[in-house]
Amino acid sequence: MSDQIKFIMDSLNKEPFRKNYNLITFDSLEPMQLLQVLSDVLAEIDPKQLVDIREEMPEQTAKRMLSLLGILKYKPSGNATDMSTFRQGLVIGSKPVIYPVLHWLLQRTNELKKRAYLARFLIKLEVPSEFLQDETVADTNKQYEELMEAFKTLHKEYEQLKISGFSTAEIRKDISAMEEEKDQLIKRVEHLKKRVETAQNHQWMLKIARQLRVEKEREEYLAQQKQEQKNQLFHAVQRLQRVQNQLKSMRQAAADAKPESLMKRLEEEIKFTLYMVTEKFPKELENKKKELHFLQKVVSEPAMGHSDLLELESKINEINTEINQLIEKKMMRNEPIEGKLSLYRQQASIISRKKEAKAEELQEAKEKLASLEREASVKRNQTCEFDGTEVLKGDEFKRYVNKLRSKSTVFKKKHQIIAELKAEFGLLQRTEELLKQRHENIQQQLQTMEEKKGISGYSYTQEELERVSALKSEVDEMKGRTLDNMSEMVKKLYSLVSEKKSALASVIKELRQLRQKYQELTQECDEKKSQYDSCAAGLESNRSKLEQEVRRLREECLQEESRYHYTNCMIKNLEVQLRRATDEMKAYISSDQQEKRKAIREQYTKNTAEQENLGKKLREKQKVIRESHGPNMKQAKMWRDLEQLMECKKQCFLKQQSQTSIGQVIREGGEDRLIL
Repeated sequence: MSDQIKFIMDSLNKEPFRKNYNLITFDSLEPMQLLQVLSDVLAEIDPKQLVDIREEMPEQTAKRMLSLLGILKYKPSGNATDMSTFRQGLVIGSKPVIYPVLHWLLQRTNELKKRAYLARFLIKLEVPSEFLQDETVADTNKQYEELMEAFKTLHKEYEQLKISGFSTAEIRKDISAMEEEKDQLIKRVEHLKKRVETAQNHQWMLKIARQLRVEKEREEYLAQQKQEQKNQLFHAVQRLQRVQNQLKSMRQAAADAKPESLMKRLEEEIKFTLYMVTEKFPKELENKKKELHFLQKVVSEPAMGHSDLLELESKINEINTEINQLIEKKMMRNEPIEGKLSLYRQQASIISRKKEAKAEELQEAKEKLASLEREASVKRNQTCEFDGTEVLKGDEFKRYVNKLRSKSTVFKKKHQIIAELKAEFGLLQRTEELLKQRHENIQQQLQTMEEKKGISGYSYTQEELERVSALKSEVDEMKGRTLDNMSEMVKKLYSLVSEKKSALASVIKELRQLRQKYQELTQECDEKKSQYDSCAAGLESNRSKLEQEVRRLREECLQEESRYHYTNCMIKNLEVQLRRATDEMKAYISSDQQEKRKAIREQYTKNTAEQENLGKKLREKQKVIRESHGPNMKQAKMWRDLEQLMECKKQCFLKQQSQTSIGQVIREGGEDRLIL
């Protein structure tokens, strides 16, 4: 149960809820607040459930939540009787009912969101059979079912596309780009065919060009092979250097290593590990156990109210006063032996703390050193893989830096030359464009003159013949050069291979001896490893048995502790109830009137008597108001009529004063008459 509450609390503190609960505040939530939390979680799954339950009837809240839980296929544990208790607990906001629901919802929120979304479209509306006899209703129901099936198929396709990882926009872009590229290639091929077909012997020229392309590809392949062989040779040399360096370092380590120094180092390591195992780790384990026990005790206890906190504060104050009194008594005694012992104890505690701090620092330094060594080895391997060379150190690194500086100066000079060449290239390009424009203008003039003379196309055919002859001569020259270069390259390769073979003969002999030593060392290492594995397996089996026993004993201890705390809490609750009952009986039985007045029964009887008197007075007042209601209403109506009459007279009098020529007012017998 505690793990369940902790998971719920952690999930509610995260996005998107941000409740900022702890164990005490979450456990002390009222039923209405707990129902509001459940409603917020359901609203995160289905936005239609976003309701303030204070503005909603309890029956509507329970109906809404039960319907959504039924859609989400939540199954409470138990039979039919438990289902009725589940509904009742959901209405009243019971913790044993709501906690499992929250745990189930928060565990699978994303899955339930999808289920709630699909339920909006896939829960079929049940239409009675008598309504389906109408044709329009039957047709609409049929369309509704067809649309539902179409939605199912579309959603399945959408999920499959979502899993496949293909994007339709990217596929369309690729298809359109490939089609454009295809059209461009087709146009270019047609254009080249038209240009080639006009020349003579174009088939023979195409054959020569094809052969040239094949020879070029072969040349590239041979150059690539040459480069690969160079790289392999370079890597082999570098690997040999690394092996030689490793061999030197191993020999130096074996020469420097004396048995006395090795024994001292091993003794220091053994002392350190013994201290860590016998002193430091048991203390840390004991502290962790105490913390765990305290936290379990806090979790197992019920939520504390304000009165409980006040009681605990009073107990703490009492214990603090007792501690102060004991300290004062001890100081009054002023025993010298205890004082000396306290000094020694303080010194021993200071030394132990320093020892622990130094041990922790040593452990951290060892871990840091191991991590740095691992990082250095990884970086060294990476540099060897990238460059094929080892990391430079000391004077070699300084020489390498000086070499880089000289190269950087050369690079700056070359870069400046390249910039000048680029500027000159821009000027030449501009002049080439101008010359091309002039050439085009001259060509147009020449074509117009040829058309006038009746020999159109003469210059074009002449240029084509000259160009084809020039191409043929160039192809012949290139073919001869490539053959010469290839023969020279083959000779050079043969000479290089023979030189490298002669240079590597001595190295190969040493490598064979090293391989024999390596095989012997590997055999010895395998034997030692098998011994270590057998010993480690025996120790591991013993450790697993001890761990199982410790785990079983811990579980029994925890069960007994939880049972003890539960019985203590129940005893305290019963004591509080018993105290209240005895106080009530004492107050009810005692002859003192003030004590009787304090009794709850007396207070309730007094309150009921006061309320009954108040009710009698209100009923009498109601009766009087009902009897005088009719005459009062008549009197109010007469007053309203009198007000209307007086207002009418006032208006008439004002008109008489403002319009004397319109009529005349005559008073006879106490009456006023208006004569027009």
